[in-house]
Amino acid sequence: MAHPGRVAARPWITLSKQVVSIKEMPTTYQLLSTLMLAGIREVLVITSPTDQPAFERLLGDGSPWGMEIRYAVQLSPDGLVPAALVLGDNLFHGHDLIPQLQGANGERPGATVFAYPVSDPERYGVVVFSGDGRVLSIEEKPAQPRSRYAVTGLYFYDHTVGERARQVRPSPRVELMGRGMAWLNTGTLDSLHETASCIRTLEKRQGPKVGCPEEVAWRLCWIDHSRLERLALPLKKSGYGDYLLRLLQEAASDHLALEPQR
Repeated sequence: MAHPGRVAARPWITLSKQVVSIKEMPTTYQLLSTLMLAGIREVLVITSPTDQPAFERLLGDGSPWGMEIRYAVQLSPDGLVPAALVLGDNLFHGHDLIPQLQGANGERPGATVFAYPVSDPERYGVVVFSGDGRVLSIEEKPAQPRSRYAVTGLYFYDHTVGERARQVRPSPRVELMGRGMAWLNTGTLDSLHETASCIRTLEKRQGPKVGCPEEVAWRLCWIDHSRLERLALPLKKSGYGDYLLRLLQEAASDHLALEPQR
């Protein structure tokens, strides 16, 4: 029995932000879709021992999407050495994003950090760069920001990343995300709600879903029509499953429309 006048202690239940859903899809789906649009099919999910089972249940081995997903445990956030890195509380959207992602994932030497103009740069890591796009400095939450460009948590590295990480040198190049693209940070509860509202508006007015890995894999030809249908059927009672099936119906209708008249 609890001591009179005291509230009995209750264990806290924590949940990773990356498995929280925005509309029908977990945040992780948005992140995964960003990497897929860059042409990346092999992904290593680095997480805590507590959260790893949730990610494995959510993503599996990636084979339904034509990918290979593996998992690693990191006991403390001490830094990473990947070829491409997207931090878990950042979402990206925009028509011109795909060529930028594919360009950054190409044969460009060195590293690339994606930056986005914001009105309150003092809340973020701020990147300062030269006229030719070379990074001069990255400063975390400066009291007097030297630029209005925030670091978005999206990075690409070449094969020298291991040696560069040991030397702790800054990224040599910046990729600017301008008009027509959106960077949505979900680092706080308020920003998570704002992101959900923004995505809800985009999907309602434009139609396509934001960050749908099944659709991305299908449009990249990593999976075929029949695989997409098999993925959609178990979800048929949800709006998500209906959306995937509608993609196939629209593709079939477009194909018929393009056939020559006899």
